Amino acid sequence: MAAPGQGFVAELKSAVTPRAALLVIGVLLLQLGFITSYIGALHKPAPQNLSIAVVAPPQVAPKLVGALEAVPNDAVKAVTAPDAETATAQIKDQKIYAAWVMNPTGTEDTLLVGGARGPSAAKAAETITTAIDKSQGRTVKVEDVLPLAKGDTNGLSSFYLVIGWCVGGYLVASILGISAGSKPANAHRLLIRLGVLALYSVAAGLGGTIIAGPVLDALPGSILSLTAIGALVVFSVGAFTMALQCLFGIIGIGLAVLVFVVLGNPSAGGVYPAPMMPPFWRAIGSVIPNGAGTAATKSIAYFGSTNLGMPILVLVVWALIGIGVAFLGVVRGTRAEEREPVAVEA
Repeated sequence: MAAPGQGFVAELKSAVTPRAALLVIGVLLLQLGFITSYIGALHKPAPQNLSIAVVAPPQVAPKLVGALEAVPNDAVKAVTAPDAETATAQIKDQKIYAAWVMNPTGTEDTLLVGGARGPSAAKAAETITTAIDKSQGRTVKVEDVLPLAKGDTNGLSSFYLVIGWCVGGYLVASILGISAGSKPANAHRLLIRLGVLALYSVAAGLGGTIIAGPVLDALPGSILSLTAIGALVVFSVGAFTMALQCLFGIIGIGLAVLVFVVLGNPSAGGVYPAPMMPPFWRAIGSVIPNGAGTAATKSIAYFGSTNLGMPILVLVVWALIGIGVAFLGVVRGTRAEEREPVAVEA
């Protein structure tokens, strides 16, 4: 008869296998990574290379540009524009975030901002120009040339819509893997899973667009265009998650969470646009589906679908990599318990 202590140890070893212990440690690391990434990205927003155009007479413009560039920590990237109309067009084309228009006949200048580009960026531009004008005995008034929709008060609707699409993408891929085996039995089974994912992606893209648009009136823009972007976001995330499962089994789900939740969400530019993010998150945001999808939906909703090429390219590349790696994973040997069983005819 085993001693009580030995019995407990045996039960512990049976209940928590080495593989389970490693998975628990992995979850802990993901949790700590989640906390680090979100707090690191969002706890202390500060502008860096915030593009502000100066509209002023030629003899005054260099002085104002110099004042903007003298703001510490490379907060501002100063440029010039010939007139307020050109600066407004540049804001609407996503080339600059704000324009400081000097009044040569008075002491009140105008700051043109695009609220749809991000309220925090507009506020940062206002704070910077107000401080400079105050030091010169001048004042500044703010004019929003591209305001947010009434139902999108904080400009977060596109961000949350894309996050929802991303969540659906990696969850449906994970469910397909858990229910039948991390790796499809053969290429035909993988094609079936990808086909299911494609149908789901279209439904999710359309459903999310209808909820954000006609139902809640939270996001303007073409229903067809937003649906297409939504379907591409869901499919790219789902296909890449399938690829990770084909390569690493159930651990692939954790890796998908690392990419799309821990890294993708805080860097997507929802709460703060790129110039307000720390360097690491600013660098990765535009090349992860979360950030690319957010940029694309904002472009469709507010900017006349300008600068859509790069976000769409990012999403397509992720989808193609996912499909390619998944096919390679299917032909690569794996443990039998991770492969989907093949139906056998009687």
